Amino acid sequence: MAIQNTNSLDKTFHALGDESRRKILAMISQKQRCTAGELVKLFSFSQPTVSRHLKVLENAGLVTRHIEGRHHVFALGVNGLKEADGWINRHLVYWENSLDRLGQFLDSDEK
Repeated sequence: MAIQNTNSLDKTFHALGDESRRKILAMISQKQRCTAGELVKLFSFSQPTVSRHLKVLENAGLVTRHIEGRHHVFALGVNGLKEADGWINRHLVYWENSLDRLGQFLDSDEK
């Protein structure tokens, strides 16, 4: 059963939740751009599997597709990562502040 995410942040975290997709993203990041065929050769995945992973990454805004002749070329997209980074940083600030307050409380309790 396919997961139907409508929120862009849901799509991003769903895409990042799969190790194979993270590996594909890392390879595209390292090479700057990759064709679908190059990714099939680099990983032990079938062409349909790579295409399915790329579609999820593209729908999440994590990669962009550019067609050059018969080749589909993929590069990193910034939209999905920026939104996820903003969400993570907002929550990180909350937890860092909470830990600071806990440390202050423990210090005051010892005195």
